[in-house]
Amino acid sequence: MTSAASLTVTEASWAPRGTAPILKPVSLHLEAGRVLGVLGPNGAGKSTFLRLLYRFHRPDTGRIEIDGQDIWSLSARAAAQRVAAVLQEQPTDFALTVLEIVELGRTPFHAPLAGRSADDRAIIQEALDRLDLSGLQNRRFGTLSGGERQRVMVARALAQQPGLLILDEPTNHLDIRHQLEVLKLIRHLDMTIVTSLHDLNMASAVCDDILLLDQGVAKAFGPPHTVLSDRAVSAAFRVQAQRQKLTPSNTSHFTYTLSDKELT
Repeated sequence: MTSAASLTVTEASWAPRGTAPILKPVSLHLEAGRVLGVLGPNGAGKSTFLRLLYRFHRPDTGRIEIDGQDIWSLSARAAAQRVAAVLQEQPTDFALTVLEIVELGRTPFHAPLAGRSADDRAIIQEALDRLDLSGLQNRRFGTLSGGERQRVMVARALAQQPGLLILDEPTNHLDIRHQLEVLKLIRHLDMTIVTSLHDLNMASAVCDDILLLDQGVAKAFGPPHTVLSDRAVSAAFRVQAQRQKLTPSNTSHFTYTLSDKELT
């Protein structure tokens, strides 16, 4: 199994050809095994940042390194052995079964048409079990609900056993129980994880570090309690944000309101 990988982003930026940058130069270093939450309002550059990490976009400036190695110096197969991504939107017209999709996670480790080993089958079954999918493994992907499809794609990524796992809104479409299960899974995986989230309270609870983006600019990077100040959240999201203490749990919780002018 691939061990958790360190991630270094150095002055990485990206723009569609001939237009202004969607993501301006970003730099950060994430130690192996940590969970990074990428936060910001719609259009902040979160998805673009993630696309740089899983090689969908090549950065216009700077570089992305995994364990000190530029990901663009790797072959596509070698990169797929080290980085896996679960995206927000999934195709619904797959003719494959749940089991067949999860098996695709082992593809980077085998020659074309090669059979599955006993180790492969054990890894695949463990991924199915961890996402509560064993009872659905013979169902066609297109017959599943949105939440079930999301869990299948997370299981496929787990079967890939990457050192770096990219999750774009991993709790999208999930009910409360499966949201909690995915969040618990994130905290216990032996992987470095980068995830975009809209729920700041969820991000504070599950992430070791936060990257706050606004209009393509990295506003802050660091632990949640330092990055997610009332002032920073209010400015980035154009709301009045306030961190409060919940009782009896004594946990921090953000609340949000529009400005008095916007409410009138």
